[in-house]
Amino acid sequence: MLTKRDNLLETISGGKPDRFVNQFEALAFIPGTPYNKRGRPTKPGEQIVNQWGVTIRWQEGTPGPFPVHDEEHIVLKDVTQWRTQVKFPSLDFPQEEWDECRALVDKIDRKEKFATALLAPGVFDQLHYLMGMEGCLISFYTEPDALKELIAAITDWELEYARLICDNLEPDAVFHHDDWGSHNSTFLSPEMFREFIKPSYEKIYGYFKSRGVKLIFHHSDSYAATLVPDMIDMGIDVWQGCVDTNNIPELIKKYGGKISFMGGINNGKVDVPDWSPEFIAKYVEETCRACGTKYYIPSMTAGGPKSNYDGVYETVSREIDRMSREMF
Repeated sequence: MLTKRDNLLETISGGKPDRFVNQFEALAFIPGTPYNKRGRPTKPGEQIVNQWGVTIRWQEGTPGPFPVHDEEHIVLKDVTQWRTQVKFPSLDFPQEEWDECRALVDKIDRKEKFATALLAPGVFDQLHYLMGMEGCLISFYTEPDALKELIAAITDWELEYARLICDNLEPDAVFHHDDWGSHNSTFLSPEMFREFIKPSYEKIYGYFKSRGVKLIFHHSDSYAATLVPDMIDMGIDVWQGCVDTNNIPELIKKYGGKISFMGGINNGKVDVPDWSPEFIAKYVEETCRACGTKYYIPSMTAGGPKSNYDGVYETVSREIDRMSREMF
């Protein structure tokens, strides 16, 4: 029986996996870095102001935390004034904090799992965290030069953070969040995405690969089928979060071998108050049979190994194991 790590490698290389990679089982997320420890709300009802000055609230009855974007709380009201209105967080942490994190990393069995650095939010998400979604998207049309300057500055900040991660933690994999669309469309046209966002990720993911990171997982629980060629160019190994509006079987057929797909089991369909084991069993089976055993990792589409409703994540995992017994 292959290790979880080797089984994932066989799956994404089109080799000989001996079972499905079951959701996030092959990834050992590195416990909070000095930056991540200063992070975000962890439970409903909490509200914090993060290092960028963005107010983030986990509203009761919602799946997770999100920025507050009323007039009072928007950080960047005029993108042309980003140099004075945006305060970039310091990355000058005491070495002792990195050493504490490294001690936890050293406990990870890297023969069994990938020691995985988690980065969130990403470049596009950071823009709308600061500006609100409407202000962000309008700026692509009304102030493209100023927006590109801000994107370049965010990219430089993230590259410095990437350097610190690689210097101190030496991750095997990176799991990077940045949502690029709704369930039905990308937020930006492919042409605009290539002009504004793609160059940043070519730098960021290129840097991680140059430092020995083996795998890049990019989370976008959205429609993004039209961006898959760009994901390949950017060096993404696994697109995590692909919802079923993407026609994943067709994407696997077209791009398998260049990129793999992790998702297909939409949280919006299974992680709901009236979820049932019977529906999950049927949905997981249909998804696994449609997507096949190579270049595909069955998973819920949220960006981590959890569910909002007790038992959902575990039920999905149990059904994936059942499909492994039936399909391998």
